[in-house]
This record gives sequence, structure tokens and C-alpha cells, in this order.
Amino acid sequence: MRVRVATTAVALTAVTLLAVPACSTDTTRAKPDTVSSARVGKPAGVGQNAAPLSSAALEARLLDESDLGSGYLRKPERPSRHDNVTVIGCPALSELGGDAATGGSLTFPRKAKATFTYTGGGNSEVTEVLYSDSAAKLSDGIGRIFDAMTGCTTYQVATGGTAIDMVSQKLTAPRQLGDEQWSQLLTFSTGGQNTVVKQTAIRDGGVLLIVSGSPALVDRHLDKALAKATAGR
Repeated sequence: MRVRVATTAVALTAVTLLAVPACSTDTTRAKPDTVSSARVGKPAGVGQNAAPLSSAALEARLLDESDLGSGYLRKPERPSRHDNVTVIGCPALSELGGDAATGGSLTFPRKAKATFTYTGGGNSEVTEVLYSDSAAKLSDGIGRIFDAMTGCTTYQVATGGTAIDMVSQKLTAPRQLGDEQWSQLLTFSTGGQNTVVKQTAIRDGGVLLIVSGSPALVDRHLDKALAKATAGR
């Protein structure tokens, strides 16, 4: 089963897929996780209807070099890409269809993004994305995408004439952070090389934080990213 989508639309896939050459690379696949669900926490509900933050407000809440420490360099944002992508062998992604399959659930107008290269650890990167909307919309959007991506342990992505083998693994989400949490490990295999990317998403009220990249860097900076993103709330 196949579904054609736009890389800029499938928000979580785009963060990792377009950064494959720059994330931490390993020659062995990560071991599967035994956790049964990538999502934990309480659902969006009463008391989480604060007005969404503007993109400018979100931009001010992104981590910067002074927050990360020495060895980090922020990368210029690249223009949006619209390469066609074919997903093969993942019914969960295919079943999203239409607007959901093309990432409509994460095209929130209020967002901010920053990507950093870490020069102290090979060619590693970490990306932070912030969104703001109603708690219910954020929960539904990110939940559907994560459920689809972790619903297939293996599938293939074809883009620009390149076939990439994917392995998805559900991870234990950090339950002590925010209202809802999702986490997964993605292994990209192409040209005889494997690239491992960790993605963790935390929803705190009407703010959604997604940190992606080298697993070690995601773990190192997740707490401070959430603290800054939700400061003053």
C-alpha cells in the first residue's frame, strides 16, 4: 500500500527525513524497545484553554546557543521543500489519507523552529519545534501522527529517487514532563549506512514541544527546552 505525501506536510517525518545526512550516524540498528505505547499522560481537557501564543512569542521561547552551552551553532532555516514522498508498507500512515496524511493536523499557524549543529560530537544535530493552539487540537494532531508512525515497525520511504528503509521503535516517554508525552526512535537505512533519530513530543497546555535529532542531544536538552517553552505559564 502506498500513499504520496509532501515532505513539508508530514511534520514529524520532515524533521527527520530532510535531516538524514546531518544526524548522528550508527552502523548498527538500535535494539527494539519493549514499551507498548509511545503516548502517555492525561488527555487534553478542562483548564487547558488558554489563548494560543503567537509565533513571535514562541520564537522567544526557543533554546539558543547560550542555553545549550559551548559547541552548538544554529543553522539557518532552509526554504520549505515540497518533494514528493512515497511511503511503502505502512498501512497506518496510508490510512490517514487526505488532509491528515499530508500533515494538515500539524500545520498550525503559530509555530517556531530552531536547528543546531553540535560540533563536539561528530556531525550531530538537534531540532526544536514549538507549536501553540488549543490543547485539544495539539493533542489530536500530534497523537494521530505519532500513532501512525509507530504503528509500523518497518516501512520504506522513497523520495528524490532514493529509497530509505525505516525502522520505528516506541520509547518510554518522560511521564514527569507536561500533560501528554510521545516518544519514538527512528532508524533510517540507505546506502549501507544507518542514521538513528530520536523524537520526543511534550504537550503542556496549549504549547507543543517537539525535540528531534541525536538521541543523546534530545535527552540532554529536553527538560530545559520544556522549561523555557512554558516559562511564565
